[in-house]
Amino acid sequence: MAGNKLEILLSCMNQTDTEIVNKTRITGNAVIINQCDAEGYSETATEHGTARMYSVTGRGLTKSRNLAIERSQAEICQLCDDDEEFLPDYEEKIISAYDSLPDADVIAFKMSNRPPSFKDKVIRLRFPLTAKVSSWQISFRRQSLVRTGVRFDPLMGAGSGNGAEEELKFLTDCRKAKLKIYYVPYEIASVAQSTSTWFAGFNEQFFRDRGNTTRYIMGLPLSVLYALYYVLTKRGMYSKYISPSAALKATMSGIRENRLSKLSKQKGESL
Repeated sequence: MAGNKLEILLSCMNQTDTEIVNKTRITGNAVIINQCDAEGYSETATEHGTARMYSVTGRGLTKSRNLAIERSQAEICQLCDDDEEFLPDYEEKIISAYDSLPDADVIAFKMSNRPPSFKDKVIRLRFPLTAKVSSWQISFRRQSLVRTGVRFDPLMGAGSGNGAEEELKFLTDCRKAKLKIYYVPYEIASVAQSTSTWFAGFNEQFFRDRGNTTRYIMGLPLSVLYALYYVLTKRGMYSKYISPSAALKATMSGIRENRLSKLSKQKGESL
């Protein structure tokens, strides 16, 4: 696998060395953004390439991913969290998927230890299917993002104080930019996801944040419909923590609040 066809974009925090390369079983090229208390740069050799670690004092998961996109030198990028372990053949699988789908700008892959979100076949992803994709499944052609200017929204994600759904916003922005998104059922990694920096349980704040993020991403009519769909279909997941009526009330409160849209407008006006 010659050249720099593929790079893993890994976001992590408070690393003192590059041991995370071994922990995640990265065997090729990688860009690691290590959010910590000091600026720095280091490299470590992997089996097939080089892992480049940038230590930065800035905070925020989406900011970290955007910096990794800027620092990447590869044709294809695959997102990675610090609790993933790649399978030995992940490089071949990712590259072969893009070779077989030359029109693909974004491809979501399968995690070996997670229930599949889609049927075991190649699927073109449009909304609402994009709502089933998690960030660690996402890869993309870097030039497609450079050409369109699509990035992860810094108002969202871990460290932002505004909850999650940043991957849905990213994929929604990709669709609006006419980028083609696919799902390919190749297993490339496993993910533990044992802890979360933003999820504090299915409480009123979770649903209020969800109302805010879905209003921001989808607009008013769709966010209301999606709120009803989520509260009704996901009862088995959250109902022992909060009642469906309370969950819907909190979600609608977030939709009315519309905090993210207001923050985005203020940000645009200040530029």
